[in-house]
Parts: sequence; C-alpha cells; structure tokens
Amino acid sequence: MKTCFCLLVSLSLTCATPAFAADAPTSLQLLLQHPILGTNVPMAEVQAFTETRVPRMPAVKSAAEWQKIADRLRREMFERVVFRGEAAVWRDAKTKVEWLDTIEGGPGYKIRKLRYEALPGLWIPALLYLPDNLSGKVPVMLAVNGHDGNGKAAPYKQIRCINLAKRGMISLNVEWFGMGQLRTPGFTHSRMNQLDLCGTSGVSPFYLAMKRGLDVLLSLENADASRVAVSGVSGGGWQSIFISSLDTRITLSNPVAGYSSFRTRARYLTDLGDSEQTPCDMATVADYTHLTAMRAPRPTLLTYNAKDHCCFAAPHALPPLLDAVQPIYTMFGQTSALRSHINYVPGNHNFERDNREAFYGMVGDFFSGDPKFDAVEIFSESEVKTNTVLAVELPADNADFNTLARALSRNLPRHPEIPTAKAALNRWQQTNRAKLREVVHAKDYAVVAERVGGEEKDGVKATFWKLKLSGVWTVAAVELTRGAARETVILTADEGRKSAAAEVERLLAAGKRVLAVDPFYFGESRIAARDYLFALLVAGVGERPLGLQASQLAAIARWSQRELKTGPVTLTACGPRSSTFSLIAAALEEKAVSGVELRGALGSLKEVIEKDWTVDKTPEMFCFGLLEAFDVPQLTALVAPRKVR
Repeated sequence: MKTCFCLLVSLSLTCATPAFAADAPTSLQLLLQHPILGTNVPMAEVQAFTETRVPRMPAVKSAAEWQKIADRLRREMFERVVFRGEAAVWRDAKTKVEWLDTIEGGPGYKIRKLRYEALPGLWIPALLYLPDNLSGKVPVMLAVNGHDGNGKAAPYKQIRCINLAKRGMISLNVEWFGMGQLRTPGFTHSRMNQLDLCGTSGVSPFYLAMKRGLDVLLSLENADASRVAVSGVSGGGWQSIFISSLDTRITLSNPVAGYSSFRTRARYLTDLGDSEQTPCDMATVADYTHLTAMRAPRPTLLTYNAKDHCCFAAPHALPPLLDAVQPIYTMFGQTSALRSHINYVPGNHNFERDNREAFYGMVGDFFSGDPKFDAVEIFSESEVKTNTVLAVELPADNADFNTLARALSRNLPRHPEIPTAKAALNRWQQTNRAKLREVVHAKDYAVVAERVGGEEKDGVKATFWKLKLSGVWTVAAVELTRGAARETVILTADEGRKSAAAEVERLLAAGKRVLAVDPFYFGESRIAARDYLFALLVAGVGERPLGLQASQLAAIARWSQRELKTGPVTLTACGPRSSTFSLIAAALEEKAVSGVELRGALGSLKEVIEKDWTVDKTPEMFCFGLLEAFDVPQLTALVAPRKVR
C-alpha cells in the first residue's frame, strides 16, 4: 500500500481583509479587533520568561573551584553554542593568510595589508601596525570594531593602533562583518541566523574571525605570547569579551560599552543585543557575568559610558558585572587586575581619548614594566587615513552568511526519505514526531480559560477569551459563531487575527465555529518594543519561538476539543509564518488536530534562505537545526493520514 502526501498551498489566497474595509470597519472586523490582553501583557510575560531562565553565578569557595567551573563552561560554550554543525569542521581548518603591500603609516611605524580566511572561502581584510626597528618580543593587540560603517578605518580605531605602535606594540586591525569593506547585504548580522536554520552555529564565523586573527598575530616572529590584548567598542566590546573569555591566549581585555548581563537586558531594552550578541542557546550554558568571571585572574578593564545614548550605560550595566566578578578576582588574589572605567566626557557611546587613555594605562601597568610609561595619548589625527587608502583587495567570490547557508542547505534535510508502507510509515512518524518535539523544543501547556466578555453583531456571536498557558503565556482568542456550528477551526494569520475578516467570513459561511487566536509574537501578542530582539533572547535562553507558537496552538486545540466539545479541530493559517507553526502544531498534536489548511505557505524551508530572509523580520523561521532534520514534505508526512491542504 502506498500513501500519497500532498501539500496544496494557495499562494494567492492570503486571508486579506475585504477591500471595503478601507471605508469603515465591518461588524466582523470590530469583533476581531476587540482588545483582550492589554498592551503590557506580552512584554511582561516575555521579560519574566527570559529573565528567570538566565543562569546565575554559582557560589564558589575557592579559586580552584571556580577554575574547574570556568574550564567546563568553555568546553560547553564550544560544544553547545559556537561549534555546532559544520562549524566543527571549520574550526579544524588551517588558518590561511595572504600578505599584501606595505604602506607608510607615520613617524615610527608602517602598516602592512593582509587578508586571512576566517573559515574556508570567507576572507577578512586586516591591517597590521608594525613599529619600526622591531627587535625581540613585544606585546600585541587584536583591534576589533563595532557597528561603525567605517569599519577598520574608523578614526578612533586607527588612533588606538597608531598610539600603541608608537609605544612599540604590534596591532592587528581587523574588519568586522557588515562594516567597512564587509558592509554588504550578505554580511548583515540578521542573516547569520540562516546558518542556525541549517543546524550550524551562526555565531561561529564571528568567533573564528577573531580566533584566526589571533593566530595571525601570534605567528609573528616578534609577538610575545604572554602579552596579548584585545580591545573594541560597542560590537567590538562584545567581541572583546566573547573571544577573551573563551580563548585563554588573550592576557588583557578591554571591552568598551559592549555588553551587559542577559538579566539586565530583559529589563533595560536598550541593551538587547542583536544576533551575534544573543547566540542561540548561549544562556543555557553561561551569562555574560560568567564570561567576565572566566577572565580571572587575567587583567580586564571594563569601560562604560555614563550617559550612553546607544546601549550598556554605566549606571545599570556595570554594577551587576562587578558584583558578580569581583569576588572571583579576590579569590585569585588579583583584585587590581579587574578594573573599571566610566567615561563622563563626552559620556556617550564612544571610544574617544578618555577611554583610550584608560586602555593605554592598563597596557602600561600590565605589559610595559616601565615606571615612566606615559598613558597620555600621542597626537596622531594627522596620520588617520581614508577608507580608500586602507582598502585591502578581497576575492570577488568571497563567501558571506547567505552563500554559506545556501551551500549548507543544498543537501538538507539529512534524511529526507519517507516510507510509503503503512507499518514503516507509522514507525517513522513516531520516531520523527519525537525528533520534531526536540528540535522545536515543544511544550505541553495546560490551558486555563478565562471568559472576559461577549458580544453579538449582525448575527455573529463573539466570545472573548484569555487563554492562560501553564501560568507562562496568555493568548487572546475570539470565538465566533453564526448559528449552530458543526466543527471548530482555529485561525491564525501573519498579520494578526484582525487582518483575517475575509477568511473568518468564509469559514462562518461554511457553518464552522472560528477561534481566531494570536499566538506568541503575532497580533495582540506582539511585543510592544524591540520585539525581534526578545525573540532572539527566547532562543538565547534555550527555547524556540517557533516551538512556542506551535505548542500554544496545540494546547489551544486540546482545550477546544475538550471544552467546546466539537471533536478534533482544524487549523487554518494565513501566511508563510503562521502556516509553518500551524503545520508543526498539526504534526505534533495527532489527536486534537484533524487537519490543517495553509494559505500562502512555503513549499520548502529552503525558501527562507533562497529569498534571503532576515531574523528581524521573521524570527521564528530560523529555528536551530529545523531544516537539517525536516523540510515541508517531512512535516506534511507527520500529519498524514490527516489532510494538509
């Protein structure tokens, strides 16, 4: 016996609101628009959900005990966060470097251009600042930068490298993804999550770009491996703490206005980091408090700005880090190695002279050994060069996040075969249903329903529900009937339930009860501010927005079957995003869901990569490892013999 799996998807039917709605809302639209949750509920729930899942610093009694913990955390960060999937292969690749021309820098130093491979096919342009008349071993610095379109040519970054060169120190000024010469659409940070969808860590290129830069620095004849620094501002501050906590070759770190604890971020929305700063599952291993403590006993200068207009302002970002980390340095007997600096003039988001001089002072104290070391900045503004002068030639076919994801997706899912014999199919479904639950981190929520009102307009009866899911989430639902209903349909839409009046009318006309719901992140459940950054944080603490949505829908289906007593329900979804989590909900919930109707669905998850979607627009679509295990045909086969149309 053969079973046919057919997915009939109408791309033209989008569940749009009727055209006449431009004149005046219809009675049905008014019912769908009825407010249920209140504007603060989604934000409050996602803040509590993420904040409570961030690990706290453990109570330790000795430096030796902490060292064992720090070593374990490094291993787990590599295994469970940084080097998953193909990144484990990239990690073992040999560092390739190509040395290019040398240009005059200024009095006392030269600049050598180079490019190196962060991973096979992805080259990073860089500048090596070399003091004249080098002899013996000298300190080295990896100079990283943040979200500055000038990239490695940013004046404040050049001046930092120049000043160290004039003090006899070698600096490697590296470009960052999405900035400077790598400021291309394919390197936009919100595209790194395309790698996550393929089961390969999206943060791995970021780490490898820094790690390979260190390899280049330490391969130099004059590099002193005992005196290795990293510094940077904003995203460069994040890079500084991320690499220096995990790579113990770095002996001195100066992250500037670059990070705060995940717990801080849940409450101070300016601090919510984008994709690389909130890598998937990081907070299942460590918070940024742990990463900071993992620096002990090595010298670390935490620099923050008093009136930072961007993020990580000193008053709220710095104290929790110091409170967590100072006891660790004290146990090592290295209290003077952990320092902080707050900039008041200009006090905004900067790595200007005051902050640079604090860094020079740190270098003098721990690398110089010269009691006369002068931390006052050497005037170098006239030596700052243009982007054109500092440009480094790159291969025309240089890889980026999208091209890497396209290559990874080519042979996914890894096991696409679907049995056709009934017995084999049943076994395949049971095995893969469990696997799907694991991939999307599905939950079995219990629903407690609160009826919060009702209304009737033009023959349509509406009941308004607050559906509370295991005390964690609250989902708004509008139950709509016209006369006696023969069956129930749960309706979701990418634009929220208020956009689906035309589809509701079609279903009501067919004699169906409609339960129009807004699951996590959609419609009335949309987070009021910085929404996609919270979606990243949800994944960062070990959950999956796609799994939350599917789990909420499955729980509502069980509640509907039990309480509304109309038997198994059908799911109807409007749009590619709603269709994806509805299909997954149907695949997981084999009893309460009788079938699923998808409008505007994707024919393949590979379209996310082919259409070059970004996490800021469709955050749930980048569920880690989903495409590695399943595509739409496999998900559809998990619903069989129930209908998918």
